[in-house]
Amino acid sequence: MDNELTSPTSPTSSAPPAPTSFAPAASDSPEPASGSSAEKKRVLVIDDEASFARMVKLNLEKTGQFEVRVENKATSAVAAAREFKPDLVLLDVIMPTMDGGDVANQIKRDRALKATPIIFLTATVSKREAGEGGFNSGGELFLAKPVSVELLIQRINERIHRPDRPAHVEP
Repeated sequence: MDNELTSPTSPTSSAPPAPTSFAPAASDSPEPASGSSAEKKRVLVIDDEASFARMVKLNLEKTGQFEVRVENKATSAVAAAREFKPDLVLLDVIMPTMDGGDVANQIKRDRALKATPIIFLTATVSKREAGEGGFNSGGELFLAKPVSVELLIQRINERIHRPDRPAHVEP
């Protein structure tokens, strides 16, 4: 079975999530073999479930390919994106106070952020409904929670390196 990043409120979870063996504690993470932070791709995770967001952060950072920042409040997401200048945003769909669609619209209206690709993460559809590789809607990619680490990294790299992706625009 693939290593999966699960959400405590995921429809497939009937009990509180158990600790996973594939996500070492920050102190157990080996130093990346190569790559400085200048070479790493910047990923902003916007998810109100702090444990899920931390799991994503740990798993992406341990590859040595990514620098990850987490924002757990949707209302602070755009400000965090402006400051962090991510190469990609992982965005939860359902959050209190503001849903992921509203956050995405704010990001797309921001001159400096509008070219930033977004991958939506959602527990509202099953893997069967979303398909093995996720599904596209309105030009955006949606992945069902739980999502395997391997699939998430693959989709992040595909979105960051898309040939049709415009360059970042500075304000």
